[in-house]
Amino acid sequence: MRGQVVEWFTRRSQKPMRAISCGFESHPAHHINFMPKTKLPDINFEWTPNLAYIIGLLTTDGNLSGDGRHMTMRSSDIQLLKTFKKCLDLKNKIARSKNDGWATKPSYRVQFGNVQLYRWLLKIGLFPAKTYTIGKLDIPDKYFRDFLRGHLDGDGSIWTYIDYWNTFKNPEYVYTRLWTRFISASKIHVQWLNEKITKLLGPKGHLWERKPQRLDQTTSMWEVKFAKKESIKLLSQLYYSPDVPCLIRKRKIAEKFIKIKRPSRPHFF
Repeated sequence: MRGQVVEWFTRRSQKPMRAISCGFESHPAHHINFMPKTKLPDINFEWTPNLAYIIGLLTTDGNLSGDGRHMTMRSSDIQLLKTFKKCLDLKNKIARSKNDGWATKPSYRVQFGNVQLYRWLLKIGLFPAKTYTIGKLDIPDKYFRDFLRGHLDGDGSIWTYIDYWNTFKNPEYVYTRLWTRFISASKIHVQWLNEKITKLLGPKGHLWERKPQRLDQTTSMWEVKFAKKESIKLLSQLYYSPDVPCLIRKRKIAEKFIKIKRPSRPHFF
């Protein structure tokens, strides 16, 4: 019948289609458009320690694609990606990722899609291509230490070494050094991070600019560093429980300087 609306599902994608018949049996129905999909409502996700930790990881090693849906987390530590998946209850596979010309370790990634989470991340301050322009994030004070631990596991570092520099004065002048640092290509972000750490957690760090050192680097990297005394104060608050999600190899370094209550059951992550 002429003008009749015809609906059907495509064979491959099973998407609903609509068309109007012109009235001639020999002519296929003329396509109008796909039936509009219902837009998912925005959600204000409930903050939890695990979610705050995930935000810290996405801030450093994560990426929001330009399609408004997909997010990718990259790391050379498979254990960290497994923890990431556990926190978000993801079933997506961990895939091998292509390294740039300077990387020496193999890289891996987890990619997943969630429109509502994507929109929520935009609201709190994350966005695509954020590396050089990311600024302040809307992180509740209560969950800042969990966010910061994720930030540390992403682009931060904890390192220790034995300092023999002054042994020429006295053989007993041997010291165990400890440094904790957080890194970003955005000066504004690192300044905000330093201010929040001092305000909420107490330790005072030093802002440091690292000039480009490789041929592929065109801008400075910014970092906030904490020496041994301040690092111990900071790490004691980041690893406040043995069950918190974390990158285990970094926690093991921290455990040499702070006391973490041992769990009575196997560690969850």
